[in-house]
Amino acid sequence: MTRLGDSVQRGLALLGQDLSSDTVVRQLLEETGSRRYLDLGDLSAEEQAALIASRAVEVLPSVDRLAAEITAAREAGRGLRVKLGIDPTAADVHLGHTVPMIVLSRFQRMGHEVTLIIGDVTAKIGDPSGRSAERPPLTDEDIAANLSGYRDQVRPFLDFGKVRIRHNSEWLGGYTLPELIGVLARVPASSLLQREDFRTRLEAGHGLTMSELIYPVAMALDSAEIVADIELGGVDQLLNMQMGRRVMEIHGQRPQLIATMPLIEGTDGSGAKMSKSKGNYVGLRADADEIFGRIMSVPDRLMEPYLRAWTEWDDAEIALVLSRISGGTAHPMDLKRILAGEMVSVLHGADAAMAARAAFAARFSRGDFAEAGELPEVELAEHGKEGVANVLSGVLGFTPSASAGRRLARQNGLRLVLGTASGQRTVSIPEADAPRPLGEVVGEAVAGDRPDEVWLKAGRKLAVLRGW
Repeated sequence: MTRLGDSVQRGLALLGQDLSSDTVVRQLLEETGSRRYLDLGDLSAEEQAALIASRAVEVLPSVDRLAAEITAAREAGRGLRVKLGIDPTAADVHLGHTVPMIVLSRFQRMGHEVTLIIGDVTAKIGDPSGRSAERPPLTDEDIAANLSGYRDQVRPFLDFGKVRIRHNSEWLGGYTLPELIGVLARVPASSLLQREDFRTRLEAGHGLTMSELIYPVAMALDSAEIVADIELGGVDQLLNMQMGRRVMEIHGQRPQLIATMPLIEGTDGSGAKMSKSKGNYVGLRADADEIFGRIMSVPDRLMEPYLRAWTEWDDAEIALVLSRISGGTAHPMDLKRILAGEMVSVLHGADAAMAARAAFAARFSRGDFAEAGELPEVELAEHGKEGVANVLSGVLGFTPSASAGRRLARQNGLRLVLGTASGQRTVSIPEADAPRPLGEVVGEAVAGDRPDEVWLKAGRKLAVLRGW
């Protein structure tokens, strides 16, 4: 059996035990955490390809082709040349950015040649993928400042001692106009303008710059420079990575394979991608208690995609724990505490994870949101006749619109928390109740309890209700 297989068997045994036990959880965190450094070189080509595919949205042209390329590289006495490009457009990194890093680490531990390309030239253009307007240009000083802390932030997810780091200014900085024209002459303009984000902007009357149009070509030249065998990137980067295949063919090279990674939903349960601008992210600079609390606030439905994106759990382990929850032999809250512990552990260590777990239990299991600091308040005498979703958007500003509030309820992210001397009880607000008057919904929830305090919880945002 492989080293990974041995570890998974130990993990399965732990996941069959009492998941509320601190002892079991500590052992599980140590077992799964050790896999982040586990040598995966004993996996067969087919097992390696399957492990990569298990965390990808898609492997193109196929998983079988990836296995064949791994075999061919081994026979040639080398590993695959694996590419991941990053544009240093922000100083802070959040968990959403680490998804391809974790897959890159797996390639690294399988023995492949990993190259991290710093887009110090392409960052000045800004990736137009999914944008409704041109990104403001960055200066050399901006890029240097953003890069300065990037490596330290993502170090828990990648061994930089085994990474080739290249800056694309090394080759793009010296690219001549005739050379660029020679490439662009073989790239149909229609292939650039077919992008949905470009069409949307043009239909809305917004302009496009020439720099944005050639961004995919500039990114593709990176692949040709290092003769990449496979490129990793978010699923929103698919068209850019496909351009890499086209430009490599123009250079007479065999086109790279592509592995697209999922875009991870943010912690607020609204359906939006994790983003600093939306405040629905977990920053890598956050302390242990903040990380634990943010993960504990997410809707239950996000536990599976979060486990797949950020942990080293095997598919069999995820399937086991989800079957236990659906069968009633494990509680979703216990799994969420384990997930939160996993995220704290990778950034701060297992000791910090267990301490954050204990602190969260002390604060919230006995449950007093009144200790959560100064919270916004809603007077039912003033707003009780307004719909719940309207209060979220118009009074509290917790959601951008009433429809977003209804969507949050549909995703089980909208709740009332009733606090009494004996603890707390949570009441989910279904989508059908989101348009109803807040006062009626609260009145029905508190009728049999007469709690001391009532809070309205939308995702991870909280407000005190008064006058119920």
